[in-house]
Amino acid sequence: MKLYKTINHLDRMPSFWEQVNKVLREADIIIEVLDARMIEETRNKEVEDKIQKYGKQMLYVITKSDLVDQKTAEQAKKTLTPSVFISAKERFGTTILKKKILELSRGQPVVVGVVGYPNVGKSSLINALGGKHKAKTSSESGYTKGVQKIRISPKILLLDTPGVFPNKEKDLAKHGKIGAVDYSKIKDPEVAALTLINEESEAMRDYYDVSGEDAEEVLEKIAFKFNKLSKGGLPNLEIAARLVLKDWQTGKIKPCTY
Repeated sequence: MKLYKTINHLDRMPSFWEQVNKVLREADIIIEVLDARMIEETRNKEVEDKIQKYGKQMLYVITKSDLVDQKTAEQAKKTLTPSVFISAKERFGTTILKKKILELSRGQPVVVGVVGYPNVGKSSLINALGGKHKAKTSSESGYTKGVQKIRISPKILLLDTPGVFPNKEKDLAKHGKIGAVDYSKIKDPEVAALTLINEESEAMRDYYDVSGEDAEEVLEKIAFKFNKLSKGGLPNLEIAARLVLKDWQTGKIKPCTY
């Protein structure tokens, strides 16, 4: 029996939300994957409401925990229960997560649905749990196109869903910040980058070793420093903005709370 396969009939569904809804109905436990640097911003309240509606057990899994300090993690644990902090990159917390799943299922075989925003780290989490490349991963947001059925252990079967946005959410700056829209594809990178620089000003100034009175001046100095220029030697803010978003999305820049 193959440990990894795609559920073909789900792949033919017309929308990602239909696939997610089906998983929410079929799974016993639902994991919502969150980014440790931006926990509240990566919570999908629409999904959480559906989980409550279906009466399913919910487990918050906060990934990329190597990018935040212990104080931030401990504070989040007080408000998100039950929760497990992991780092798929460092292979930290995966054993604790498996134990928590079996604790919630009382040791019985269990189907676990995995949900979250695009590119929040769902597939990397599954690979860390399974110990092999069981879920396809990519730096491109929204890489998972259909539901994937993955056996992690004799008692744990995961259903990995495509990442989805809340239906009414149109905040492109937020999507750029949390990586739900890839830095190379976001339509207005300057707005997203300036928002990010405003919110993480100390981290940006430290990482790029630049100063400035406001976000636009910081972005201009980044453009000059990394030679992101247009004709005539003017700063190319669009290219500089994509650089900032790339460095943030790939975890090179740590939050100022780190």
